[in-house]
Amino acid sequence: MPEMDTEDFFWLNMGHPLTGKKVLKYLEHCTRNLHLTEWWLCNTTHELEPGTLSFVPKILPIGPLLRSHTKSMGQFWEEDLSCMSWLDQQPHGSVLYVAFGSFTLFDQNQFNELALGLNLTNRPFLWVVREDNKLEYPNEFLGSKGKIVGWAPQQKVLNHPAIACFVTHCGWNSIMEGLSNGVLLLCWPYFADQLYNKTHICDELKVGLGFEKDKNGLVSREVFKMKVEQFFNDENIKSRSMGLKEKVMNNIAKGGPSYENLDRIVKCIKE
Repeated sequence: MPEMDTEDFFWLNMGHPLTGKKVLKYLEHCTRNLHLTEWWLCNTTHELEPGTLSFVPKILPIGPLLRSHTKSMGQFWEEDLSCMSWLDQQPHGSVLYVAFGSFTLFDQNQFNELALGLNLTNRPFLWVVREDNKLEYPNEFLGSKGKIVGWAPQQKVLNHPAIACFVTHCGWNSIMEGLSNGVLLLCWPYFADQLYNKTHICDELKVGLGFEKDKNGLVSREVFKMKVEQFFNDENIKSRSMGLKEKVMNNIAKGGPSYENLDRIVKCIKE
């Protein structure tokens, strides 16, 4: 198991100490009762987490679990499908997709830096700004090269050839959707397991980059632009991302490990 920063322990990053204690207690309960089940099913693959899966043989990977024709996993908001026709008009491999899931909240200063960072990149972007967002766009924000929606059909978006990279909060569903489409990941975790996921993507799988925060705890517009440009100029990370996509997707092809695991479960239930 790779070294971990103790400040990243998920129960210390749940927004409220009491919430962290409750989640930790629940996880301890689950772990102590592993022996009560024959298998635990998990949305992952051996290529993504070989160490964990070898350590707990009862975990059967059945991932990636993707929904191409119905709502994205973990969806709470109404999709704006107009973004798909907008993507059709953009050059291949040119668009930044920016989405932080259902719960991430920024303060006004960080929201400003992100908006102005998108300006600085001078690249087309699709930015998901939820309807519950109460923040104001900075006066300098042009947004002329982008499209802003309240929610997007994420799996379809990530599968679109215009998408170049995914600025993500590192929720596991989003990571699985990103990896399954070979999309480069710019990791901006918010809380809980997302901090682990970012480290896993950037330091172990090496298919993503993280953002450094300044002394005020902000990701500055300049750092945002720098990371985006670093991505677009790194052919090695693109190659690794596409190679991992092929391995991950082979798991759910007929005869693949995840396919066989799920088939095994279904047969046992029938029996």
